[in-house]
Amino acid sequence: MKVRLLVTLALLALVSGFAVSASKPAQAVSSCAGHAGASAMRGQIDGANYTIEVPANWNGTLVLYSHGYAFTNNPITLQPLPVANPAPDVGDPATGAALLAQGYALAGSSYSANGWALQQAFHDQIALLDFFDATCGQPARTIAWGHSLGGIITAGLVQLNPGRFVGALPMCGVLSGGVGTWNQALDGAFAFDVLLGGGALPIVNFPSLQASQAALFQSEGVLQSAQATPQGRARIALAATLSDVPGWVTPLSPEPASTDYASQEQNQFLWEANTDFFFAFEARYELEGRAGGNPSWNTGVDYRTQLANSASHKEVENLYKAAGLSLDADLNALNQAPRISANPDAVNYLSQFVTFNGQLNIPVLAMHTSGDGLVVPENEKAYASVVHSQGHDNLLRQIYVHRAGHCAFTPAETLTAFQTLINRINTGEWGSTDSGVLNQEAAALGPNLNIFSGSSGLVATPPAFFHFELPSFLRQFDVRNLGD
Repeated sequence: MKVRLLVTLALLALVSGFAVSASKPAQAVSSCAGHAGASAMRGQIDGANYTIEVPANWNGTLVLYSHGYAFTNNPITLQPLPVANPAPDVGDPATGAALLAQGYALAGSSYSANGWALQQAFHDQIALLDFFDATCGQPARTIAWGHSLGGIITAGLVQLNPGRFVGALPMCGVLSGGVGTWNQALDGAFAFDVLLGGGALPIVNFPSLQASQAALFQSEGVLQSAQATPQGRARIALAATLSDVPGWVTPLSPEPASTDYASQEQNQFLWEANTDFFFAFEARYELEGRAGGNPSWNTGVDYRTQLANSASHKEVENLYKAAGLSLDADLNALNQAPRISANPDAVNYLSQFVTFNGQLNIPVLAMHTSGDGLVVPENEKAYASVVHSQGHDNLLRQIYVHRAGHCAFTPAETLTAFQTLINRINTGEWGSTDSGVLNQEAAALGPNLNIFSGSSGLVATPPAFFHFELPSFLRQFDVRNLGD
């Protein structure tokens, strides 16, 4: 399923009067100017499709978009994609139309492979920048941004190519890096298997796509059966909590009360059933195929400590008590179960694509929803931790939207974040990132942009920036771990 926020094409007609403060004047007139909207430039570079839009009033700034995870039916055959594979250059059309109207050029690649395609994305996005320079003229400055997997690609691009960008906006990004993300996903699958699957569920080292799909089908059956009993629901909550899955799933719904543990577990169940189990099982096969083996491990992990450090430990404790189960006994079972070791070559591959080192030389503004159960918001804490360890806190700001869903932002929230970054680039100083100020700025953009595309169509949605204190990411892995 597509988990990136989509806003319908009908919004294009609504934003013609929208204004965002433009960046510095263009240093040169682009030979591509006027290629925007229906006349966008499209083609292919090294097997990756691209889209470039340069408005006639180009202001000299190029905004490079990295898209999220794309699924494939043949995940380890890394062949060039068909021309029909889209190359988005923005997350939603309303945001794109607003930026084009103010003179920003947009570009984006499809990448030459699907799945955990960071290796291809890093090459393909820089190849697109080189092509833009040669074809359209060198921008005065380039900003990287992207959603979800595109968030980790955005942060990776500016780490690997620090001279090519002046700022970055990773949104709902996998900012814990590849190793930490997949280790934490393994913890949830491991707990689910030990406590509910009888230790019989394959969770790593899949020999074929069919085997991973069979494991997914089997796990979904176990999940559905467990949800029918109080004991099963308590154990689902424990497994989900060890992956930091939040108890809030539906955008625009009210967040369950802090003591409504039954609703929180129901929402965790829905995250697992509808989204997370796909990545834990079928998508892991794709990852193992490109990495050359299993890159995840849980040797040395103390699950009692992990639970104590998690955001939802009180929920788990109360559900276990209500179900008449011994949480202590289940934690002992997890700590005593045979552990999973990683393939060192696979770890090296995943670490290369990518482990963060915290070495920022440009401003980075990251944005996340609080109820994101696919890329959990604790990813932001992991990124901030390594940036802090390198002494670059002044270059990083992180803002949060109080809403369930993955990448569930309104165009107004996205444009407010973008303008905050532009102001930092223009002035050299961060303006206010106080949630009240951000909400005022987003609300001022008007009703045509303060909308959300839900299951019943477009819904008027006020901005929801808020102050959010996060616990630590449970399986931190960054440059500080590379010597271990």
